[in-house]
Amino acid sequence: MLDMFRFLKNLKGNPKAILLCDPFWTIPFAMFFPFATLYMFALGLGDIEIGLILSISMAANFVMAMLGGVLTDKFGRKKVLLVSDTLAWSIPVLIWALAQDIRWFIAATLFNSIQHIAMVAFECAWVDDIEESKIPKFINWIHIFWLSASLFALISGYFVEQYTVVPVMRVLYAVAFVTMTLRIVFIAIFVKETARGKERLAASADKSILQLLKGNKEVFSMVIRSRRMRRLLFLLPMVGIFQMVAGTYFALYATQNLGIAESFLAYFPVLRAAISLLFFFFIQNHLGKFNQRLLMRIGLALFIIGHILLLLAPPQNLTWLLVYALADAWAAAMFFPRLDTLIFNSIDPTERARCRALINVIVLAITSPFGILAGFLSDMDRRLPFVLNMILFMGMIITLARGRENKVVR
Repeated sequence: MLDMFRFLKNLKGNPKAILLCDPFWTIPFAMFFPFATLYMFALGLGDIEIGLILSISMAANFVMAMLGGVLTDKFGRKKVLLVSDTLAWSIPVLIWALAQDIRWFIAATLFNSIQHIAMVAFECAWVDDIEESKIPKFINWIHIFWLSASLFALISGYFVEQYTVVPVMRVLYAVAFVTMTLRIVFIAIFVKETARGKERLAASADKSILQLLKGNKEVFSMVIRSRRMRRLLFLLPMVGIFQMVAGTYFALYATQNLGIAESFLAYFPVLRAAISLLFFFFIQNHLGKFNQRLLMRIGLALFIIGHILLLLAPPQNLTWLLVYALADAWAAAMFFPRLDTLIFNSIDPTERARCRALINVIVLAITSPFGILAGFLSDMDRRLPFVLNMILFMGMIITLARGRENKVVR
């Protein structure tokens, strides 16, 4: 554990600035996210309409992902991050705060899709300036900051219990506008353009965006030729569908089918965060000597166990849900940091922006139809989206079982 804090203390440049600015985004997001679906439901949207918004979101994300790498190389990591974060987060949280019907949510979703440009610039802004051996520890700290932010969901839960979902969510979205905009200001002050970013700026200076988009053919060919990248292209769409389903339909299933109070939803991310933080501080650093893809498969098996417990849970039985939260937390701590490291170690650093953006495009093209499919499944039986997830977990286990071990640095 001391080694982790020593790493954080010695961190410099863009990686340190980005980590320290991150709570201004993660804390408000963690406070409103557990209730986002219920907010839509409370304003009159049904399961199918929520699924439609998901599919619109995925389609818009697809378009933005196509532009992410090109714009990041053409205009620089820092400039693209500042503009796209403003459009992707500051504007939509204001729209969500004022939302009245499905049209408002569609408008916010279209702005929020620009996050797929922001994500590429964000990743390049820190990974360009960090040694490869330090990437796993940096990723661990991103997860630790994210999990720590989840503890603030308790505040949301308390106010939802006192004042109901809609008025509380309007305030939370308004607060998110302030803090997320502050984060953008801090990034403008403390984050610098990276050396690789300057190289890509110079290389792209005399090329139009259309010419750069045509260059994606070469990047696509490079991705397809790489065994590591092909495995990622099998794996990441399944991860995307699973996260979309779990993040959207757990709240509806827990409240409408299991009879759990809406305010209690805040306790689940907090419990998962507390369990995962213990894992990160006391266990994670000791797992580097083991086969990393085996650990990822164990995490996926725990996800399956958690989903089975969730579907078998009797109504209003918190014990079952607490065990589900335990399995889910351990599964996430085993799986996601290793997935992130696998992604960063598999991408050619000379074409990081376009390569990452192209992966996002392919993943979104595959996952887009599953938003409306999940909506129809949930409308038929709210257990069915979680059955879909279990099928995806099995597919991921099979994908990770094939081939040789990828190098993962502890």
